[in-house]
Amino acid sequence: MTVSETIASAVPGAGSDTGAGAVPAAAGLGSEVLRPHAEHAFADELKALAAAADRPRPARWQLSPWAVATYLLGGTLPDGTVITPKYVGPRRIVEVAVTTLATDRALLLLGVPGTAKTWVSEHLAAAVSGDSTLLVQGTAGTPEEAIRYGWNYAKLLAHGPSRDALVPSPVMRAMSEGLTARVEELTRIPADVQDTLITILSEKTLPVPELGQEVQAVRGFNLIATANDRDRGVNDLSSALRRRFNTVVLPLPATPEAEVDIVARRVDQLGRSLDLPAVPEGVEEIRRVVTVFRELRDGVTTDGRTKLKSPSGTLSTAEAISVVTGGLALSAHFGDGVLRPADVAAGILGAVVRDPAADRVIWQEYLETVVRERDGWKDFYRACREVSA
Repeated sequence: MTVSETIASAVPGAGSDTGAGAVPAAAGLGSEVLRPHAEHAFADELKALAAAADRPRPARWQLSPWAVATYLLGGTLPDGTVITPKYVGPRRIVEVAVTTLATDRALLLLGVPGTAKTWVSEHLAAAVSGDSTLLVQGTAGTPEEAIRYGWNYAKLLAHGPSRDALVPSPVMRAMSEGLTARVEELTRIPADVQDTLITILSEKTLPVPELGQEVQAVRGFNLIATANDRDRGVNDLSSALRRRFNTVVLPLPATPEAEVDIVARRVDQLGRSLDLPAVPEGVEEIRRVVTVFRELRDGVTTDGRTKLKSPSGTLSTAEAISVVTGGLALSAHFGDGVLRPADVAAGILGAVVRDPAADRVIWQEYLETVVRERDGWKDFYRACREVSA
């Protein structure tokens, strides 16, 4: 028996042909699951795409590349099924990302915080492999075993190195089963641990010297990594490792309308899971939050007339989603269920003022020179002044 066959037989769920609609035992909690994995939350869409797609699929892919792109960007199928967009952005970016995964080259999603790198990574893995859970979370303390393999130390001490004692990493499982592995925040992983991926991505093999064997990747295997290009993480990628990736940069939303749409859609999804009021009643406040974030992020007002100082925080779309979701919760539990300026003011203050000294001055200047003079923003100005006092 090869190491790959051992993994397939020893790991629960490994080696099985997990379809898009398959639900593990944990998902039996149904509505009790706070955040279902993408392949479960959108199982009906994935099933419809699999049935409708008549284009060729790469080995072990659940969908064709065209169907994967449609799943992310949204569309209407010939049978009338509406596929909701998971990512709002340039179509070519998604097409390049999907095409990369169809080759033997790994994909690196690069961008500032809040550009949906993790979100896109999860949905790509769900659409391609039907499993988005083969995940390595990068931190400064991520060990080599998280990428290669570990050992069951009780078995290791009792019997020495053996197939039984081997504990495969998510990457090793993906290699043996022809699935998509994910590595989040790659640049936060120590450089020597990062370089563990070089052999995996170039030779498509993972040596197990303790057993004198190796795991060879089967067709369908690939890897998606994400990295932050704002604070550059903890460790830059070596040139050798960077060459193993095709890098796709995810931009911030190009227009205010696009960002408002992204925030509204995501807040609506989160709100349904938390039993919060419907988003349409708070669209004006969403637009206001997005306007504040974009102006401070860009260092200029929307009309281009006033230059602004930018605070130290990123003021990303993800943070706007968090502010609006928190505001909806306030309005639901301590208000009348309608999102108002007072509900989002505290959240905006927390997002803008990260450095208590410098950022507070920038925020006060913005309030007095821009918000105070803007038509229709008097309630927002008063609410922000109240929480800033």
